[in-house]
Amino acid sequence: MKQSITLNKITQLMGFGFLKPITALFTGKPQKEDVVNFLKKIIVPLLSILLFLGVWQGGSTALFNKEANFKIEKALADQGQAAADEMKACIASGEISCQPNTLPSPSQVWASFKTLLEDHKVISADKLAFKEKTAAMNEKRVAAGKEPITYTGRPSFVDQIFTSLKTVFAGFLLALVIAVPIGVVIGLSTTLRSSFNWLIQIFKPVSPVVWLLLVFMIVKTLTKDSNSDSAFIISFISVGLCSMWATLVNTAMGVSSVDKDYINVAKVLKLGPMQKVFKVILPSSLPLIFTGLRITLSVAWMVLIAIELLAQSPGLGSFVWEEFQNGAIDSNSKIIVAMFIIGIIGFLLDRIMLTIQNMVSFNKNEGV
Repeated sequence: MKQSITLNKITQLMGFGFLKPITALFTGKPQKEDVVNFLKKIIVPLLSILLFLGVWQGGSTALFNKEANFKIEKALADQGQAAADEMKACIASGEISCQPNTLPSPSQVWASFKTLLEDHKVISADKLAFKEKTAAMNEKRVAAGKEPITYTGRPSFVDQIFTSLKTVFAGFLLALVIAVPIGVVIGLSTTLRSSFNWLIQIFKPVSPVVWLLLVFMIVKTLTKDSNSDSAFIISFISVGLCSMWATLVNTAMGVSSVDKDYINVAKVLKLGPMQKVFKVILPSSLPLIFTGLRITLSVAWMVLIAIELLAQSPGLGSFVWEEFQNGAIDSNSKIIVAMFIIGIIGFLLDRIMLTIQNMVSFNKNEGV
């Protein structure tokens, strides 16, 4: 019984409340209600996944056949029956050069995913070999005060995922550092809220492309004589400026809505301004602040792909654009792999924020 309570508490804390039916079935004597919940929350979602894969497979097959028939008819109209028969045989044989380039099937996407992982292993081995080969030379260069020789080969798909994560977390921290203090200051003063509300309402809906261009102009000027990675700097600053508004608004709202009784208690205890902020106002505002932070992180992850694409930062945005430009037979499959990875990472980031929120907030809400 104690084990069941612990597992349920963990799943609720992490926002994985849908796992409760499983813990109920396998950590104690299951009741009828537990079985019904298991069917509703586990079996039915699994059936929906199978339905999704079936619709995807059917749509992929239909589009493949449509494109194949078009290629055969075009060959017939342009070059005659012999060319049409040859095209039909080529398509049936699976020859890459003549395959219709349309929506890939689930099996093709899975094959591309495994290809990307194999490619990562090859690139990682090349990096290790390069590091071992240049280790002695780099020691001499560092001793002489020179820059070490670095690996300049193309990054793997996994490397690009980590680059995107590094960029989004840097942008999120920038948004946190800017939005929370400003939100607290604005929230404490009705005059400041009314004075700066117009600024927030104007800049909040600005497109990430516009922020990127503005940041690009400033960073390029400031880093003209620097060896720093300007693409990374431009990307994370743009992400932070695009995504910080939800945290700013929610922080100001949370601070302004603190129960007046708490403020009066702080006055009675003669707390200083900073003590009042850190001991009374911020703890009471945490639920709304973390709601804003969850939105900020979600927005940061969404705009990141477009910003990386435009800033030429070697992340997932760059990967998607390169595959689109590449036009190879497996490019569409790789793009869909990236789409699923982006979605899964976005979901996990939201669960992480929800877990932290539940750990530090007074109200423990089960995530949905």
